[in-house]
Amino acid sequence: MVLEHVRNVLGFEDADHAESSPDAPRLAITALSCSLAGRTDEVRFAPGSPARRWYGRDAAVEDFRCSYGVNPELVPALEASGLAVDATDAAGDVRMVARRDHPFFVGTLFLPQLRSSERSVHPVLREFARAVARATPRGNGGAQA
Repeated sequence: MVLEHVRNVLGFEDADHAESSPDAPRLAITALSCSLAGRTDEVRFAPGSPARRWYGRDAAVEDFRCSYGVNPELVPALEASGLAVDATDAAGDVRMVARRDHPFFVGTLFLPQLRSSERSVHPVLREFARAVARATPRGNGGAQA
């Protein structure tokens, strides 16, 4: 999601991902200073963000399986172009982004499905389902004729 935003909104067509193209001239996604693969960590929600409202608190503990994340050098340009940082870790590194001008355009570095169950649906997944329900025409289950 971030890579496509950097390429198509910021216009950096040469942007790439460090895992698949480590020698690319411009990296939108870079190796994290400390891998989060198999770790649990706290995420802190930006004041006024939809994520903070969804969770009903300032922070949450989430599960990660990654070693790459948003290049911190690009964060100001991402935010200026409409991709808001909705959650960070304690050091301020990006853990969740969203477009506020879209019904549900959210990307997380953590895996919401690992903390979700039928009895306790993860806030991100619950809000995704709500966004789908709001966008689905009533009466036909969303089927197109």
